[in-house]
Amino acid sequence: MKKYFQLGDVFYYFVRVFKKKDPNSPDSFNLRMMHGINRISIVMFLICVIVMIIRALTR
Repeated sequence: MKKYFQLGDVFYYFVRVFKKKDPNSPDSFNLRMMHGINRISIVMFLICVIVMIIRALTR
């Protein structure tokens, strides 16, 4: 059961997405756009979670 509640991989993904790009990695337009959209969606999700918490606490 403990295995299912480990969040280390999730937080590692957040750090990896916002980390500076490795100059030796292969580069393509599709890959750059995918990572850009992932960054935007993560930021939007975090903003929405913060807004929901604030709204729940102010009621």
